[in-house]
Amino acid sequence: CYSTPLCGPTRCQIMTGRYPFRTGGLTNQTAGQPVSQDEYPLARILTEAGYDTCSVGKWRQMGATPGDWGFGEYITDPTAGGWYWQKSYTKNGQLVETDKEIYYPDVTHDHAVDFLRRHAAGGAAAGKPFFLYYPSHLVHGPILRTPDSKPGEQDGQTLYNDNVAYLDKQVGALVAELDRLKLRENTLIVFSGDNGTVGQTGTINGRQINGQKGTMMEGGARVPLIANWKGVTPAG
Repeated sequence: CYSTPLCGPTRCQIMTGRYPFRTGGLTNQTAGQPVSQDEYPLARILTEAGYDTCSVGKWRQMGATPGDWGFGEYITDPTAGGWYWQKSYTKNGQLVETDKEIYYPDVTHDHAVDFLRRHAAGGAAAGKPFFLYYPSHLVHGPILRTPDSKPGEQDGQTLYNDNVAYLDKQVGALVAELDRLKLRENTLIVFSGDNGTVGQTGTINGRQINGQKGTMMEGGARVPLIANWKGVTPAG
């Protein structure tokens, strides 16, 4: 799978379904310039089709709020920087402040699980189709400790590995929750990156990948993609 080599333009493409040269969202600095009223955003299309929509996690370079782009509910961070151990976040347009530091990826994950549970339990949301947009901050700099990191851990590679493991843990927990709620066979899960990595591009079949985030070489534009729909898409 290939994306644009920067997160802002990629996220703008996901929301608009259009190339950056058509919307003006060409860079991280200009990805927030496209106006939702001038586009036909993904969340608005799905809302009009009867879906409940929710966005949790990173919004960053996109302009306005997820609500302005058609999401019925959302949680995001109030700054453009990395957002992990903090004392505030934004929920449906309101700033939520806490007395002690919280791990923001846990806040977004808990809201995502709650959203799923509302579609499996009784109530107005039960049985409605839903679209959950879950742009995790993991793995993005600054690379900080996770709740599972060893106390006092400072080694950068170890912390990077901890961040990868925590993302994997949260994805696994979300899939397990879909199974528990008996929603898995009715849910298409799409997992992808928004750009290549910085410096740690690794290898494919033993061959070093050239380039990295911000470049048009494969290390900047080649990203993982998994589409999983139990009982519908073939395994592997």
